[in-house]
Amino acid sequence: MRHQAHPLGERRAAIRSTARRSARAPRRRSVAALAATAAVGSLLATIALAPLPRPSVAVADQAAAALSPFSGAVQQVEVPGDIAPAGVSTEDYSAATGPDTLVASGTNYDWAKLVLVFGGWPLTDENVTLMVQWMREENGPDNWWNRNNPMNNGYGSGGGSGLGSYATLVDAARYAADNLKKRSFYVDIVAGLEAGTSAATTAQAIWASPWASSHYGYGTWWSTSPVPVVTAPASAWGR
Repeated sequence: MRHQAHPLGERRAAIRSTARRSARAPRRRSVAALAATAAVGSLLATIALAPLPRPSVAVADQAAAALSPFSGAVQQVEVPGDIAPAGVSTEDYSAATGPDTLVASGTNYDWAKLVLVFGGWPLTDENVTLMVQWMREENGPDNWWNRNNPMNNGYGSGGGSGLGSYATLVDAARYAADNLKKRSFYVDIVAGLEAGTSAATTAQAIWASPWASSHYGYGTWWSTSPVPVVTAPASAWGR
C-alpha cells in the first residue's frame, strides 16, 4: 500500500532546499571576486615593472626643437642704408734691436749695430758690413775691443790721436756715433750711413775724411773680405 505525501511536509522540504542553495551562492561569488581582484593586481604589477618605451630619434628632435629658443622662422634685421661701416684699426708694430740685446750677445757685429742704433741709422746689411770692415782696419778682428775703443776714436777717450780708452764698449759706441754726427767733415759718412744702401760708397767717404791720417791708402789698405764673428770679454761690456 503506497503512502501519499503530506502537502505541508513537502513545502517545508522545499523551503530548506532553497535556503541551502542561497547559502552556497554567496560563497561562490566571494571566491570569484577574490580571483578577479588577484588577476587585476597581477596585471598592474606587470605594467609597473615593465620599462617605458623610449621615444624615437625623430620624436626627441621634435621635442628639442620645441624647447629651443632658436627654432622657427629665420629672423631678418634691416639696417638703414645711410649707416657707415665701422672702420677697422690695424696697429703697426716694428721690431727694433735694443742696446741690451746687443750687449748680451757681445760680438763685433753687435758693437757695429750699437753704433748704428746710437746714431739713429738703419741696421741694413750694407751698414753693418761697412762698420765691421772699418773696425778691422783700426784694431784687427781678433782684438777689436782693444782699450774698449774699436775705432780708435779720440773724441771723449782722453787721447786726441785715437789712443785713448773708454770705460766700456757701450760708451765707445755712443762716442763714435756722436763724433760722426758732430763734425762737419764727416757729413758724407753720415749721409752714406743714413742711406744704408752701399758699403762701398760709404767707405769712400771714410777714406776721403780726416778720420785716419793715412786715409787707409784711399782704399788700397781696405779689405772687403768677410769679417769673422768674434765675441769680446764680458768685462769689456761692463758686465
